[in-house]
Amino acid sequence: MLRESLRRTREALSGRLAALTGKSEITEDTWDELEASLLQADLGLATTLALVKALRARVQKEGIAASAKLDAALKEELLRLLPPVNPTALSAPRLLTVVLIVGVNGSGKTTTIGKLARKFKGEGWDVLLAAGDTFRAAAIEQLQEWGRRVDVPVIAGQSGGDPGAVAYDAVQAARARGCNLLIVDTAGRLHTKFNLMEELKKVSRVLSRNVHEAPHEVWLVVDGTTGQNALTQARHFKQAIGVTGVVITKLDSTARGGMIFAIGHELGLPVRFVGVGERDEALVPFDPVQFVDGLFEN
Repeated sequence: MLRESLRRTREALSGRLAALTGKSEITEDTWDELEASLLQADLGLATTLALVKALRARVQKEGIAASAKLDAALKEELLRLLPPVNPTALSAPRLLTVVLIVGVNGSGKTTTIGKLARKFKGEGWDVLLAAGDTFRAAAIEQLQEWGRRVDVPVIAGQSGGDPGAVAYDAVQAARARGCNLLIVDTAGRLHTKFNLMEELKKVSRVLSRNVHEAPHEVWLVVDGTTGQNALTQARHFKQAIGVTGVVITKLDSTARGGMIFAIGHELGLPVRFVGVGERDEALVPFDPVQFVDGLFEN
């Protein structure tokens, strides 16, 4: 499923890389063409330059002269850009684990929450959802519909209400019902970026006052089709709210999957899940090795 979702990114890279590795020797033109290929795949300038620099040093150190041998070295250097997928805070034993979901409107945030609820419920968690995006009228109804669809309860307030109050009510409800996993939706757009981040901080403070060390995970949902804009979003959210992982949606409909490397290299954030289709089960754990291999397979 992940391999097929990378088809467009792979097609953007494969033709140019095949032309590179089919040449007899490594020249300055090789590096120029490699740089152009990586930029086209949306790795971004900073990550592309760092990757090419590391690959140049490796070629010199290992005495690699033929461009046909670049593939293996390039794969390994790409993997180095991705943070290891360590266990999440969900693996720690506690009475109530809280996951805060953040992201801009249109990123697929609410749909991702619904799919996460289905996934974790299937793994044996007692899940509760909190409709903390009170600023977008349709968001509450959308999350409630997902709750009905996956048979998971949803705590909601009034449209335009205080999201901090929704978070507080959700914590109390989770304890009363014996739920051990609370997933909290948040607003994706207020009048200014400052207002949005301050609102998120407020929700986080409410959670931390009522649950020890909460939120235990803060996952940023980004739209894979936005390319380098996803990196910019990740940078802002990380600075404001302390993101612990990223969920990439719509990876199957873009040739811009290379921004995953930029997020890993420049921000040190692990990708936790990727959306690879419309079906509920098409939200899969991210596997760095499978991801990199999928970029090179024909």
